[in-house]
Amino acid sequence: MFALDAFEEGMPFGKQLLGFLIHLIPSFILLAFLLLAWKWEKVGGIIFILIGLILTPFIYTKNFEMNQSVGLSLSIIAMITLPFIIVGVLFLVSQYKKKKAKLLGLLHW
Repeated sequence: MFALDAFEEGMPFGKQLLGFLIHLIPSFILLAFLLLAWKWEKVGGIIFILIGLILTPFIYTKNFEMNQSVGLSLSIIAMITLPFIIVGVLFLVSQYKKKKAKLLGLLHW
């Protein structure tokens, strides 16, 4: 949805399509990380947690410069980076539970 701003009236279609694809690069990267996390939950969980932790100071700083509000900046990073951290933790918990269940003989793969 956010990549749709690449389409403007009066620009050649090829240039608009290229801009659209460039806007989608972060989504493709996150999709690759998600596929990696589905295959190797521990690695994926760590990657998602790191994404959330690394992006937090950058997003906070940028938003604080724009709005000069600590509360608003914290709520923005909570909406943007906290889901990455939660997803990472959930992947790690899932990997731990599968490992524990496998040790107990509950999973037969």
